[in-house]
Amino acid sequence: MRGPGASLAALRDLDALSARDLPLARLDPRAPLLVTLFFSVLVASFPRGEVVALVPFLFWPVALASLSAVPPRALFRALLVPLPFVLLAALPALFVEPGAAGRAIAASVLLRFLLTATSALLVAAVWGLPALAWAMQKLGAPRSSLAALVLWRYLFVLGEESVRMDRARTMRSFGRRGRELALAGPFLGTLLLRSQDRAERIDRALRARGFTGSFPALRPYRFGAGAAAFLLLWSALLGAFRFVNVPEALGRLLAGGA
Repeated sequence: MRGPGASLAALRDLDALSARDLPLARLDPRAPLLVTLFFSVLVASFPRGEVVALVPFLFWPVALASLSAVPPRALFRALLVPLPFVLLAALPALFVEPGAAGRAIAASVLLRFLLTATSALLVAAVWGLPALAWAMQKLGAPRSSLAALVLWRYLFVLGEESVRMDRARTMRSFGRRGRELALAGPFLGTLLLRSQDRAERIDRALRARGFTGSFPALRPYRFGAGAAAFLLLWSALLGAFRFVNVPEALGRLLAGGA
């Protein structure tokens, strides 16, 4: 499968992993959500062009991946979806600041994307969007951010509709290419009309099922000692990575020992 269908399948496969009953998934989702937010802030706080000092932050997504047993193939395919947009943001640095400085900035952008995107995908694959929405609601997130999670679900509906339309167009044209630009306008217009109709049906279905904008938890969560220890220990470790250049300290230690 290629094109938008492959991207949609990659995201759907990763989202389906949250249905597994893992011991880690029984932890209150507020703890990993807060750690991930703190992690993202720390990664973004480094000066541009910083690469080496960011390497220890790989410990958080690697630990999540090992504890959650997320298949590397599913994670890799999901990361490929936003990668072209990240490359568009990173590659100009090679021309604006040629030389080592430009390469360092581009590498830093790609590494920050790898760290933050991998962490977010792993947390979503372990706890699932309903649990994370409940956690955001309990933490006082605005309703607009919670609505974004409903839009995430609708993204799959919209994507499947676009895949069906593209498949029908291909079958009617017997696979002939060359008029994509001419057909883009009618294709997007039809997709807009169909998505509006589908959105109205989904809204009626949600209201019929009693949806009021709040997300109930699918399992009983309690922010106990385990969640508090998880939050404090990971926050302390990540904070230490931010204020102590671990690779540089290890280099000085090894040089002194030699």
